[in-house]
Amino acid sequence: MKKEHKSLNEILVKLFNEILRIEEKYLCRGEFSDLSITEMHIIESMGIDKERTMSATAKDLKITSGTLTIAIDNLIKKGYVIRRRSDKDRRVVMIKLNDKGKKAYEVHDEFHKDMVVSTLQDLDEKEEIVLIKALVNVSKYFRKKYDN
Repeated sequence: MKKEHKSLNEILVKLFNEILRIEEKYLCRGEFSDLSITEMHIIESMGIDKERTMSATAKDLKITSGTLTIAIDNLIKKGYVIRRRSDKDRRVVMIKLNDKGKKAYEVHDEFHKDMVVSTLQDLDEKEEIVLIKALVNVSKYFRKKYDN
C-alpha cells in the first residue's frame, strides 16, 4: 500500500470512530443522557415535524420492523415519541416526535451543522468541491460494496 493510501486509511478509520465516539459523548449527556446514539439516530431519521409510518422508518434505517418496534417502545417510555394507529388503515402504525423528541432532534442537528461549518471554515471554494467529491466517492464505495 502506498504511503499516501496508508495515511488516508488511518485518517478515515480514526475519523469514523472519532465522529461516533464524540457524537455519543456530546449528544447523549445532560438532558439526553437516557438516549443511546442509536436512539438519537432514530430520532434524527424521523424528522422534526413529520408523522411517519413505522415501516417507512424501518426501511430508511435498514432495520427490521421488529427492531424498530423495540426501539420505539423505549423512546415512548423515555418520553420522546408518540405512536398511534392510522385512521385510514388500523394496520398502519404512525410515529412522531413529541416536544422532548424535537428538542433532541434539534440538538443533534446543531451538532452536525457545527461539524460542517468547522470542517469548511478554512477551505476555499475549490477545496470544498474537492473535499465533497472525495467524500462522495467514499460514500459510493461503501454503498456499492457493502450496502446490499
